[in-house]
Amino acid sequence: MNSTVVISFLAFTVLAAGIAVYKTRGQKLGTSLAYFLGNRNFGFWMIGCSLFLTNMSANQFVGENEYVYSTDMSVMCWGMSSILAMLVVAEWLMPVYLRIGAVTTPDFLERRFDRGTKRMVSIIFLVSYLVNLIPSVLYGCAVALNGILHIDQWLGLSYFASIRVLVLLVGVIGGCYTLLGGLKAITISDVVQGVGMVLGGAFLTYYGFRYLGGGSVVAGIQRLVSDHREHLNAIGREGSAVPFSTLFTGMLLINIYYWGMEQYIVQETLASRDLATSQKGIALACVGKLMAPLLLNVPGLMAVHLYSGMGNSVDAFPRLVSDVMPPLISGFIAAIVFGGALSTFNAGLNSLGTLFTVNVYLPWKQRNGGRPDEKAILRGARLFQVLVIAGGIYFAPLIINFSGGFYNYLQKAASFFSVPIFTVMTVGFLTKKTPAIAAKAGLIFFVVSYMLTQFVFHTGLHYLHVLAILFVVTVGGMLLIGRLYPMDTPYRIVNEGSATLAPWKQRHWYFALLLAAMIGMFVLFSPLGLAH
Repeated sequence: MNSTVVISFLAFTVLAAGIAVYKTRGQKLGTSLAYFLGNRNFGFWMIGCSLFLTNMSANQFVGENEYVYSTDMSVMCWGMSSILAMLVVAEWLMPVYLRIGAVTTPDFLERRFDRGTKRMVSIIFLVSYLVNLIPSVLYGCAVALNGILHIDQWLGLSYFASIRVLVLLVGVIGGCYTLLGGLKAITISDVVQGVGMVLGGAFLTYYGFRYLGGGSVVAGIQRLVSDHREHLNAIGREGSAVPFSTLFTGMLLINIYYWGMEQYIVQETLASRDLATSQKGIALACVGKLMAPLLLNVPGLMAVHLYSGMGNSVDAFPRLVSDVMPPLISGFIAAIVFGGALSTFNAGLNSLGTLFTVNVYLPWKQRNGGRPDEKAILRGARLFQVLVIAGGIYFAPLIINFSGGFYNYLQKAASFFSVPIFTVMTVGFLTKKTPAIAAKAGLIFFVVSYMLTQFVFHTGLHYLHVLAILFVVTVGGMLLIGRLYPMDTPYRIVNEGSATLAPWKQRHWYFALLLAAMIGMFVLFSPLGLAH
């Protein structure tokens, strides 16, 4: 192992942690509001950077570049189309959350339907994070760090053993961030990491093209756009793993769910000072998504030209970083990957604590005649988070046995939980008389039906199209129940929040520019652009 790489990695990692500690040194974490939502005083820079970093985990670094290397740029559709979803959230969902003073996204379901619906969705969230989010983040970060730092060679371990060691390291360090610093420490660290990620993307692009062009950046670009053009196409064909048509079906549903209903994402914006701040923060995160291909997709394209027939395609990104970057910058990139993983891991862990405490633990104590104080609430949350960390550390290395690619694992696993919740939330937002029984029946029907289509009956359709069909069928069923058994009193949103609800006045101009840039990216990586 190159000592310069290690020193650079440790220096930037310690810098980010040091700034977070310094900025939160006087913070009081004696209340659940401070621990889970940072006292609702985040500015738009903190929200934008945190949203971007929370999404840009090691899963994306490793998984998307692996996908580009083995197929084409169609995986970029997930990130680019999410810009539209984020703007939908900023314009229509955030005002509702802030108006009702939500702490968790299931809080809306309790007000719209009943406590039972809130409890069911909270349990689905918890299972999703336990099964998918926490283990996959730990695994993705371990794969990336091992590929850049060569821990297996340095310690003389097998590949699996080195992954287990790194999973343990990331889990323990991430747990310390969350347990000791709360959401504010996580978010301040994200701002530092966000600046580092922009620099890292620039460094990787420059050195990668120079390496590809034999010392010339221009020659490297020319080689990338002239050879293997089939990999430059983001407009997936009907037979590809991500057909372009899925942008308008299941992918759109999942993206709106992710940015507007996924607890560990929404919790970042719920900590905003007011609605205008949250909308500015979301717009800033959209700018980050436009730049994300420099780290998530372009390295995979470079790997296509440099490595033929890789035995383990999941190593495409870390191997490229290790081969083309100077040791000092390699360590810096490793620190960014590590920081991105910590960001997602910490956000997920913090949200798990919030969901468990607010939606499961407190109601259970109250039903049994108990009224725990703030110290007892925080103690219960931290104990639960420790158990989650232990479980994630144990299960994460086992993902290596999943066939079909790491990114495929991520999307397939997430789909079991995301669209059923999205369906119920959507009906709740758009109707006023659909009863709670419709929401519960819809959740059960969707989860069971999707499971049958994936494991029992072969439909011949892409799973994203299946999700869209089930969405339509489930919504139809819920509306029918609402027609037959409507609520006696129509639902009405009551203003219970403390945040200022005045929107960002210039948002429409910025939103239009972001949508135009999104369309431009699709044109660039299509047969009309580079893939002609």
